[in-house]
Amino acid sequence: MYKMSLYELLEFILESIKVIQKRFSFIHSSDDFMQDDSGLEKLDSIIMRIQTIGEALKNIDKHEKGFLESVAPSEYWSNIIKLRDLISHHCVDIDLETIFMICDEKLDDLEDKISVLLGRAKESNKQ
Repeated sequence: MYKMSLYELLEFILESIKVIQKRFSFIHSSDDFMQDDSGLEKLDSIIMRIQTIGEALKNIDKHEKGFLESVAPSEYWSNIIKLRDLISHHCVDIDLETIFMICDEKLDDLEDKISVLLGRAKESNKQ
């Protein structure tokens, strides 16, 4: 099985963030997720992308110890990975307000951090 490089994982995370931002641009409150089928489809796809971001970060943390902590404390990354675990194993416990808040308030910061890490990976030739 093909394993993605650090650089590829970081690019994948950035791509996923951009997809979430695009899909979230039509959502103005957490209620919009449940308003109709379109809202539910956006919710499903956003949650899936959040889950895959968490999985990618989990793999980076496992194989590149300390790399993530060069831009944010381990607690920051741990919270994202824990959300991935919640989505994977306790999907009925997902709170729409939390998903809305993540998309509305947290993604830009994550995008900035991942961009810095991507630059570092490129510089250190970990492509």
